[in-house]
Amino acid sequence: MEEIKRTLEEQRTEFTKRPFLATPIAGLAVWLIIGLSGLFFPVRTTVWVLFLGTGSIAYLAIFISKFTGERFVDKDKPKNVFDGLFLFTVLQSVLIYSIAIPFFILDYSSLPLTVGILTGTMWIPFSWIIKHWVGIFHAVLRTVSILLLWYMLPEHKFVAIPFAIVIIYIITMIILKSRKL
Repeated sequence: MEEIKRTLEEQRTEFTKRPFLATPIAGLAVWLIIGLSGLFFPVRTTVWVLFLGTGSIAYLAIFISKFTGERFVDKDKPKNVFDGLFLFTVLQSVLIYSIAIPFFILDYSSLPLTVGILTGTMWIPFSWIIKHWVGIFHAVLRTVSILLLWYMLPEHKFVAIPFAIVIIYIITMIILKSRKL
């Protein structure tokens, strides 16, 4: 079967109509587990939960996408250049660990700050792709909240910051669900 060529704008419109819930659900679940770990386990354990959890968000999102209808790895759906661009934003988040890890080695308590803020930056290009303010809202609120909690609750960084991220994910998903397509 011959593939019909679609313009970039047609592909963007097609991409924008998706629910975009799999990745936020995965992020919410992982940060919730990190926050619970911070409540119930020693920091040494929570550090590993944070590294392993945030490193697995993309894989968890792929699994969840089967249930949200997004089907990230469905080979039968038409190719869309914005899928590739979104994957580049995920790669951007993975590369950000090159900043977080050296700071972690110097001060383990920097981890919720660096990983929390830096991995949230992928929401900014996402906002541009879908022509909606939700990604900028998410990234800015996440950054400001994490910075405030970092200074206001220094003894509770591994609990307060993850739970703030969870709340921001909930708000973000409500916005995504209610946006007009």
